[in-house]
Amino acid sequence: MNPRILACAGTAIAILATAGQAEDATFTTRNLTTETALKAAQAAMHMCRGEGFQVSVAVVDRGGAVQVVLRDRFASPGSPDIAKGKAATAASFKMPTSDLDRELQPGRPTAGIRNLPNVVAVAGGVPIEAGGSLVGGIGVSGAPGPANDERCARAGIKAIAEDLEL
Repeated sequence: MNPRILACAGTAIAILATAGQAEDATFTTRNLTTETALKAAQAAMHMCRGEGFQVSVAVVDRGGAVQVVLRDRFASPGSPDIAKGKAATAASFKMPTSDLDRELQPGRPTAGIRNLPNVVAVAGGVPIEAGGSLVGGIGVSGAPGPANDERCARAGIKAIAEDLEL
């Protein structure tokens, strides 16, 4: 058989095989509705109020863009920014900020990440997932101790858990 024909046939087969394996040029993501984000924020604030804590709560989308921010009347004026930072950090790293805090302690190989802009590696931020996919993050700031911030954030996620089931 003619080598030129064989080469053309081989190229055609390679092109067809590659075309069959090509990925789509776009993808679909799941996002929280504003109503769901608000429900999570209100539940987190409600839990903190029940404990006597005045806090701010922020919910961000998977990319860290703010969807909701609530500040209780006596919460620190700086707490909304900290809550937003915790929420965005949790979404960005896809892990609770309490876990990130442990990973970024001085002496650890990754400690320098703590100094990057917009990284808030203090407990109180938790990623929000639906069906195994990241859909956002929630952050709380202002409770006495970061562990209390995280408990309130988790209460916010718990309030929307049924809404997130696929």
